[in-house]
Amino acid sequence: MTSIGGAEMVDWNLAVATATRLVRPGPDVSRDEARAVVAELRRHAKASEGHVRGFTRLGTEDTHDTPVLVVDRPGWVRANVAGFRELLKPLLDKMQERRGSTPGGAVLGAVGGKVTGVELGMLLSFLSSRVLGQYETFAPATRELPAGANGGGRLLLVAPNIVHVERELDVQPHDFRLWVCLHEETHRTQFTAVPWLRDHLQGEIQSFLGETEVDPMTVLERVREAAQSLAGGRPEGEEDEGGRSIVEIVQTPAQREILGRLTAVMSLLEGHADFVMDGVGPDVVPTVAEIREKFQQRRAKGASRLDMALRKLLGLDAKLRQYRDGERFVRSVVDQVGMDGFNRVWTSPNTLPTKTEIAKPADWVARVHRKAES
Repeated sequence: MTSIGGAEMVDWNLAVATATRLVRPGPDVSRDEARAVVAELRRHAKASEGHVRGFTRLGTEDTHDTPVLVVDRPGWVRANVAGFRELLKPLLDKMQERRGSTPGGAVLGAVGGKVTGVELGMLLSFLSSRVLGQYETFAPATRELPAGANGGGRLLLVAPNIVHVERELDVQPHDFRLWVCLHEETHRTQFTAVPWLRDHLQGEIQSFLGETEVDPMTVLERVREAAQSLAGGRPEGEEDEGGRSIVEIVQTPAQREILGRLTAVMSLLEGHADFVMDGVGPDVVPTVAEIREKFQQRRAKGASRLDMALRKLLGLDAKLRQYRDGERFVRSVVDQVGMDGFNRVWTSPNTLPTKTEIAKPADWVARVHRKAES
């Protein structure tokens, strides 16, 4: 990354070090138990390929050239820092260029980069104990983070978090591990069977970042408004922000439009994974009904009042809605036009549902199917 005076806009190494230092310890397991968990997750990930491809009718050929990585919490942090660094590079380069023309910019940047690194590390330490798995597609391939030969990503399974949740829910461990793998394997299938999906998402994210205000005073003003809204102390005469997260409040109008499209895509991907997990589950996961019920209750209530406050602040409650709304969309479309009819959603970016269509699946069916048939 371009730097001035050796200072980057974000101290990525400090972000990793901070998160690793603050991350909570995982559940108490012996070395033999840990090895058995890793081996079983690898087996379930492999078995899930056939289950998911058979149910979704996607990726029927051997397109899976992406590795499965069973990681601990620090490993998940390192993978996501690498992904953030790649995604944010254009924005940070633009901010770096702006800072270089400001008197004292290099000195301020050196301090700011470390502050931002610490803040990012704190955020990732919080998230690292909550993620069960992830299809990471943006970080460049390295020896520590191998990727597919054709530019694919990698499937991450966070072993300590899976063990922690299965114990917390008091469910059958082997069934729960397979159930999680079915969800995450669906995401890998989505990206490997739909070649344009990764570039489309990256393009939307870059467009979103490209609209970011780089003037420091403008950014500070938006953060001030966000903080006042979250504290319930907005300036007199301003309208209530309606309980939006800080992520939503600091956006420009153009960014909100882009985020609407991104929200629709993420709702589709997450809802599709939940739909597949429930569709395949009864045939291969004997206790799927118990697991689903307990997991839904855990999702809804959060771990504590602090956890719920942080979820709202970071916009994570919106992600919970994505699972629910997206699954309802997929189920409704499959009921109306079948799995092959639903799979038209993967034809091109133009056949992806809009945010409005996620809430009204019949509108998507009318637009995509009736237009094609007319």
